Amino acid sequence: MTLTIVSMLPTLQNTNGDAENARVLASRARWAGLDATVVEVESAAQLPHRVDAVVLGSGSDASLDESRTRLLSMHDEFRRWGTEGVPILSIGTGWELLSWGVELANGRSVEGLGILPGRAVPRASRVTGDLVVKSPRFGMLVGFENHARDYIGAEASPLGRTRAGSGNGRDSGQEGAVMGDVYGTHLHGPVLAKNPEFADRLLETIASRAGLAYAPGDRARTVDEYAAAARATQLAAAGVAVSGR
Repeated sequence: MTLTIVSMLPTLQNTNGDAENARVLASRARWAGLDATVVEVESAAQLPHRVDAVVLGSGSDASLDESRTRLLSMHDEFRRWGTEGVPILSIGTGWELLSWGVELANGRSVEGLGILPGRAVPRASRVTGDLVVKSPRFGMLVGFENHARDYIGAEASPLGRTRAGSGNGRDSGQEGAVMGDVYGTHLHGPVLAKNPEFADRLLETIASRAGLAYAPGDRARTVDEYAAAARATQLAAAGVAVSGR
């Protein structure tokens, strides 16, 4: 059986390299001895018959309307995937488009698909820098945030608590939104390359749904040593204890 990882709208939603999270999942699956492929999907007509996971990266505000139009044509599929437990990882504006909606600084609103709770609202100034999140599911997550909007209405279902950085903003102390196996986050990196535990937990779900078992391969353990060193450096720069979980 071949696990199919969908990279959704990579030509529009890959500003920070977040679409590459799909390749992280596929590579780690292969290192574990599983057959996996990445399918790039730009329209509903390109959807494969089998979908084991979906990655939707971040794009620019200039692409919001076009991205929404394309995603709206797959609204029923997103609903079904969410209900069936297919992992969906959405980052930045990709996450915002799966929310209730996006409010722009000029007063215009872009309606989201309503897959995740909450909405994106303008903030006074863009926030950029290191973002560290303590997640009850995935431990300490690190990444880079770069966004001009805060996220409200998802206080009951965050990905985790911020240890450094702004996250969802509005002094919430929270980052991200989670609904079942659908994840939204500001963490760029790509997040799964910087946080192998997050990737492995998603792969455990992906494999289990397919009736397979997942355990990180030898090459993953080697690569993870580099990720651990990079994480330690970022945590130290952010003033967060490496051992803090």
